[in-house]
Amino acid sequence: MYQTDPPRSPKDVLPTMYDLPSEDPEEPGLPDQFHLLQPRLLDETFRPPNYPSDEIFVASDLNLYYDPRHPLWHKRPDWFAVLGVSRLYEQRDLRLSYVVWQEGVHPFIVVELLSPGTEKEDLGQTLRDIKQPPGKWEVYEQILRVPYYVVFDRYKYEFRVFKLDGGRYAEIALSEPRFWIPELELGLGVWQGRYQDIEQPWLRWYDGTLNWVLTSTEQESQRAEQERQRAERLIAQLRSLGIEPDVD
Repeated sequence: MYQTDPPRSPKDVLPTMYDLPSEDPEEPGLPDQFHLLQPRLLDETFRPPNYPSDEIFVASDLNLYYDPRHPLWHKRPDWFAVLGVSRLYEQRDLRLSYVVWQEGVHPFIVVELLSPGTEKEDLGQTLRDIKQPPGKWEVYEQILRVPYYVVFDRYKYEFRVFKLDGGRYAEIALSEPRFWIPELELGLGVWQGRYQDIEQPWLRWYDGTLNWVLTSTEQESQRAEQERQRAERLIAQLRSLGIEPDVD
C-alpha cells in the first residue's frame, strides 16, 4: 500500500474489532471460577467519582490488540480499565475486543491474577523469543505504557502494585495490602469477606473515606437494613408515648 501525505488514519487502513478474531484458537477453554468471580467484583466496585460511568470501559478476558504493525498480536488481561472512552464501541456496539489503534486510548490500569502457569510471564521473568510476540510485562510497560500494573496471587493472596516511572515499572512498597490511586480518587486493596457466598480474601476498590465500594447487592442490603432500623426506632418512639403500633 502506498503511503499518502498526510498519512491516512489507522482507523481507515487497519483492521477493526469486526475484522480481528475475538478468541484465540490456541487457548481453548474458559477461565476457572476465581478468574470469573474476581474480575466481576472489580467491575462492580470500580466507580471513580471523577469520571462519568459512560466514559469508563472495563473488561476481563478480552483480547487487547496493541500493535498496528502486527495487528494480530494481542494480550488478554484478566482485568483492565480504560478511562475517557465510551462504554460501547463507537457508542453503539458491545466490544468483541479492544483495538488500541481504533480507540486511541490506552488502558489506565491492568490487573493480572497470578497462577503457577502464568506467574513468570506476568512478572516479566521470561526471556522473549524474538520470533514470538512480546510478553505481557513488555507490552504493558514499553508498548502500551499502562500507568499502573497490579498482580494478585490467587493462592497466597499477595497484592503487588507497579507504577510506571521513567519508562519502567517500579514496585510500590506497601505497608498494608491497600494502595490509593489519586488519578482515580479510588484505592485498590485486599478485602477479607464474602462475595457470591464465598468467604476469602478478594481484591476490590475502596473510596476516599477508606470504605469498600459497595456492590449493587450490598447497597440493596444496606438500604434494607437502614429501613429496618428506621422502623424499629419509630416503633420504640410510639411505644414510649403509650401507643402500641400495628406491626402486622
